[in-house]
Order: sequence, then structure tokens, then C-alpha cells
Amino acid sequence: MTSISDVLGFWFAPGMAARWFAGTPAFDAEVKARLGRAAEAAARGELDVWTDTPEGSLALVLLLDQVPRHLYRGDARAFDGDAAARAVTRRAIEAGFDRELDQAQRLFLYLPLEHSEALADQEDCCRLMEELTDNPEWADYARQHRDIIARFGRFPHRNTILDRESTAEERDFLKEPGSSF
Repeated sequence: MTSISDVLGFWFAPGMAARWFAGTPAFDAEVKARLGRAAEAAARGELDVWTDTPEGSLALVLLLDQVPRHLYRGDARAFDGDAAARAVTRRAIEAGFDRELDQAQRLFLYLPLEHSEALADQEDCCRLMEELTDNPEWADYARQHRDIIARFGRFPHRNTILDRESTAEERDFLKEPGSSF
């Protein structure tokens, strides 16, 4: 069984930051090998006891939010853990756990809000990301995500994967550079 320290040790190992958002097949395969079974256990609710600590909450969010995006890239299953991840994030923030984490860790704790298609979550994410001064791009990305949700009420780049019909405005938007994440 994978432990909290296994998840965090892998995700936050030296040199990993450059790989987090690269989306390469090699990294996807490594994530699957290292964290795939733990992500499945998290999805079944078997790791919910991890929410008792800041580190456990963060590890669970990674397994519910980030890992599925690597396991199921280009597939609707990539988003299956999003609601559960948001719930863990909300509980962690209410408990003040986010204040016990470093800024990179807080980034990942907050990402389920950035991945949400609810404008209120996006607004909260922007506010929280503004506090992360280690990398100003994090707040910029949060604002970009929020602006898309404010404009469309959803992420148009997910429409095909989620079998949703795109509007003409969304199709035009998707032709623009930087329209997808």
C-alpha cells in the first residue's frame, strides 16, 4: 500500500516541478506505475482517513485530481475524481491545513478549485493563488481559468472528451492560442 509520504515524496521530489505540467507519455507512465493503484484506492474512498492531516489531505488531492489526469489523459475518466478532490480541498482549507504547507504544496491543494467549472470555485481559487508569491504565473493561470468559466460556464477544451456539443463561440475560441490547458 502506498503511504502519504510515498505520494508526496514522489510528487515533490527534486526535479519534478519541471515535469508536473509537461504531459509527456513517459511521465504519465511513471505516475501510473508509482501512484496508479493508490489513485484507484482513493477513488473508492479507501484513503479518506488521510484527510486528518495537512499532508494526508494534500496526498489525497493529488491522487484524486492530478494522478487521474495522467492515468486517463484524453479520456473523460480524467475528471472522475474532481468533485471528491474539491471536497477534500474545501475541508483542508476550513481546517487551516493549507497554512501548514509550503507554497508548491498549496498550489496543488488549490488546483481542484481551478479545475472546477463553477465560477464560485474559480473566484476562490484566484484569491488563494494570489497569496502564492513564489511563482506569479500560478495566479495568472488561475485568472485565465476563471475568465474562461466566466465567459462560457465551462471549459470548452473538455467538450469533445466529455461528449458535449460546442457552441460556435466555443469553436472559435478553441482556435485561439492558449485556449486549452
